[in-house]
Amino acid sequence: MADTDTHEAFQEDLRFEASDAAEDSDAALLLDIDGYEGPLHLLLELARTQKVDLARVSILELADQYIDFIKTAQDLRIELAADYLVMAAWLAYLKSKLILPTEKTELETPEAQEMAAILAFRLERLDAMRRAVDGLMRLPVTGHSVHVRGAPEGLRSRTTPLFEAELFDLLKAYGTSRSRSAFKHHTLPRPKVLSMEDARLRLKRAMSASGSDLTEWTTLDSLIDRTDLSADVPQSSVRASSLLAGLELAKEGDIELRQSSAFQPIYLRSTAKDVS
Repeated sequence: MADTDTHEAFQEDLRFEASDAAEDSDAALLLDIDGYEGPLHLLLELARTQKVDLARVSILELADQYIDFIKTAQDLRIELAADYLVMAAWLAYLKSKLILPTEKTELETPEAQEMAAILAFRLERLDAMRRAVDGLMRLPVTGHSVHVRGAPEGLRSRTTPLFEAELFDLLKAYGTSRSRSAFKHHTLPRPKVLSMEDARLRLKRAMSASGSDLTEWTTLDSLIDRTDLSADVPQSSVRASSLLAGLELAKEGDIELRQSSAFQPIYLRSTAKDVS
């Protein structure tokens, strides 16, 4: 794989005209390195065609002999030195491609030892799964090996209340409690009063039983009848109900009412109709 890459990386269009012209002269660079002895341009050609083992060729010795050649050569042309420099650089590059590790591509298959290690790991994991399943199956099964109680006891819980309140909350709660105890329902006693219907009957009965001539003006108070009337009925209610009864009779035209001024006695008299 590495030899193919180095071959593909080599530029086929390189032309070393100065070195080609110096091949038959004494100006050519001849190398004497462990693993190769000959001209530099031939070493490059052999390395390009993979006919020489670059791993045995020392690039350090090549560089030293190149420097000595530059120093000792007489009338060295710059073109020839440049060609040899490019050749040495290409040789160094090709050898570096051989000795440097290359990254594995996705298409490369793993080594046999790596495949064996992966297979062994998977077999160990499968064996561990089987042992775990066997251990689970040996456990007691509820309803088969172990039977629960018919009425199992529940979990007992202990509750500890935690009160969090400020002074305002305490005062508000105290006020609410006092308000509930302070408010009470009171039923007021029904007042004793004389109904208007009863007062009307009593007034008409008093007018009929009166021996005086009711065609003359008579005070209303003299006709108020308290016979068979409870003592707890106030006099004010009796007088008010009698006045309302007199107004009703006056409205119907049975009697006439008169009062000279405010807060003065009220007088009544019968009309021509029969008041009985």
